[in-house]
Amino acid sequence: MRLLDAGIGMCAAILAVGVLAGPAHAEEQGPGRDLRATGWALKDTGQTSRFRGLAAVSRSTAWVAGSKGTVLRTLDGGRSWQDVSPPGAVAEQLELRDIEAFDARRAVALSIGEGEASRVLRTEDGGATWTETFRNPDPRAFYDCLTFFDARHGLAMSDPVDGKFRILSTDDGGRHWRVLPSEGMPEALPGEAGFAASGQCLVSAGPRDVWLATGGAATARVLHSADRGRSWRVAESTVPAGDPARGVFALAFRDRTRGLAVGGDYRTGQASPQAAAVSADGGRTWRGATTPPPAYRSGAAWYPYTGGTALAVGPTGTDVTTDGGRTWRPLDAGSFDTVDCAPDTGCWAAGEKGRVARLERR
Repeated sequence: MRLLDAGIGMCAAILAVGVLAGPAHAEEQGPGRDLRATGWALKDTGQTSRFRGLAAVSRSTAWVAGSKGTVLRTLDGGRSWQDVSPPGAVAEQLELRDIEAFDARRAVALSIGEGEASRVLRTEDGGATWTETFRNPDPRAFYDCLTFFDARHGLAMSDPVDGKFRILSTDDGGRHWRVLPSEGMPEALPGEAGFAASGQCLVSAGPRDVWLATGGAATARVLHSADRGRSWRVAESTVPAGDPARGVFALAFRDRTRGLAVGGDYRTGQASPQAAAVSADGGRTWRGATTPPPAYRSGAAWYPYTGGTALAVGPTGTDVTTDGGRTWRPLDAGSFDTVDCAPDTGCWAAGEKGRVARLERR
């Protein structure tokens, strides 16, 4: 979203599948099912960049991407971080707002901005080298988020061009990209766009389902495609909009039916009532949380091996739900922009001033 290119702009679907089908003992390695005795343990990155892109591979391995073209990777649970930033992104001070990692060596990162500032970068060697695989040639396009269904198939989304959201597709792991036809995309509302706030305005679950979150218009909407972005249906959410700073900022789907939406008004000091919603039918309908988070939230993630536990993060704190998003309670007061959980219950959060943390028992 253009309004946010100076300050605000899911893990890969293969990880989401692992969350549902992973080893039963993995829960014992993590913070615990109800999270009541857990909190964020900060990990010193030695950086000051703002990290809005995050990919949790495991409790030991995570990637973060952020301002000034910065990409970091840890292989030891955050005790140490490798600066694996793409040299070109650093030189041009690109805003990296999303990163999707398949494992400790393969990752795809998205930079945001108008025209050629929107790019996709890929590494196969843990960030030792990067290849630019897409550079947006259209000055009207502004890419916000990307997601992968598996190690080959993925999508990226742009704010509307010619009245419709634009979808970019890859079927070779991000090596090549093409713009999908727009015939199956509904018309965008006046002022409608996505928020490049946490890498979660475009999320997927399973091999074909993908959801797109919007804001900035009279209504905050969620678009769903069951065929990897070729055709879409649209639903209104209960998250307030009606202003360029308000709407749905992040989505999280546990599977192809159960989803969460969080957002609000990102401006400091502005109230964000009804900042969370839940869907039980794949995004066809949404209902507001009975007890929503108390303020704007920009990121959300389901906690593995639980029926209804999830996390939501934002600049004023972290909230947790244990009933599938109907009610939320505070968990932590620290500032984070994005959150992601790996199949082995490794949950990570990242945000301003180089802040990265892992969820741990207190």
